[in-house]
Amino acid sequence: MTMKLSRKEVEHVAFLSRLALNEREAEEFTRQFNQMFEQFEKLNELDTSQVEPTAHVLQMQNILRQDSVRASLPVDEVLANAPDREDGYFSVPRIME
Repeated sequence: MTMKLSRKEVEHVAFLSRLALNEREAEEFTRQFNQMFEQFEKLNELDTSQVEPTAHVLQMQNILRQDSVRASLPVDEVLANAPDREDGYFSVPRIME
């Protein structure tokens, strides 16, 4: 079953997206969307029964380091370049009442 968008549907999506399309653009986008849907239908014709499901086309592995407990910087060193500080903390402008 091939999905087809009408020009009216393309114009409606453009309206929802706050895009102003002229006559030529509406026709062109309708044609392009329908060509894309035809390509998707061709993909549905492929036999993928022997293909394992994947989450990514490349083999992926976690490259993050293990968490480990270690000493942190001294508070005075952390706050050395802070424009404002108060009681050992960064002081920032209030954004909520």
